[in-house]
Parts: sequence; structure tokens; C-alpha cells
Amino acid sequence: MADISKDVNAKFKDNRFKAFVNIMYTANWLSNKQVLFFKPFDVSPQQHNILRILRGSGKPLKVQTVKERMVERAPNVTRLMDKLISKALIERKACKEDRRVVHINITKKGLELLKEIDVVFNSDILEQLTQEEAKQLSNLLDKIR
Repeated sequence: MADISKDVNAKFKDNRFKAFVNIMYTANWLSNKQVLFFKPFDVSPQQHNILRILRGSGKPLKVQTVKERMVERAPNVTRLMDKLISKALIERKACKEDRRVVHINITKKGLELLKEIDVVFNSDILEQLTQEEAKQLSNLLDKIR
């Protein structure tokens, strides 16, 4: 079993500080794993998140709504969406009632990519946890926030 003390070669003043460092270290580790996973699909984790949000909504959404629902709130959402548009994975739709509002919709190609990702994506990273442990971890993370 891994131990954060050995991984970062440090001693901690107390368990709360050790837990904090462990969360930060693990978040970075998970982020790197995600980047490597999505690379063959030519999307970033943030772009995948946008696609999932749009698929889950079942209808076009305002850009602001997509921003609010993102797991990782990126300040560059417009640039992320521009890249998805250039890949024909999403499309912009002008709002007929208000020209200032732009809706974003996932394309058929975007839905197909998500299906492809869904086939190979699983939670192998957490496979060493039981369902009960995963639930407990999720509850503890919720409690921190």
C-alpha cells in the first residue's frame, strides 16, 4: 500500500495536514491519469466534461450553464468549446429570442465519441476500493467541501 509520507519523503505535524497533502498529491496524480487516458481520443478531460454535460442535458445549453456544471471550472471554456467545434463534436446555436445568448449542442459525432470512450472508460483507478469504501470516500470528500 502506498504511503504519502514515503511518496513525498516527508513527516507531517498531524494527520489533518497529512490528509491535506495526500488529497493534493492524489488530485494531481488523478489529473495526470486522466490526461493520459483521454489523449488517444484527442480530447482533454475538460472537453470530455463539456461533452458529458451536453449529452446529459438532452438539449442545447447556454454557455454559462455549461460553465456552472463543469467539474473543473476552467476560465477558458470558450477556447475549449472552440476546439470542440473545430472537431465537429459540438455546435453553437444562436438563440432566436435573444441574440446575445448562445446555446451549445452536442453533435452526432460528439455522441459517438462519448460512446467510444464509455466502452473503454471504467473506474480501474478505484478498483482496489469496495463499493462501500468508495461511498465512504465520496462522503468524506463532500464533508470537506
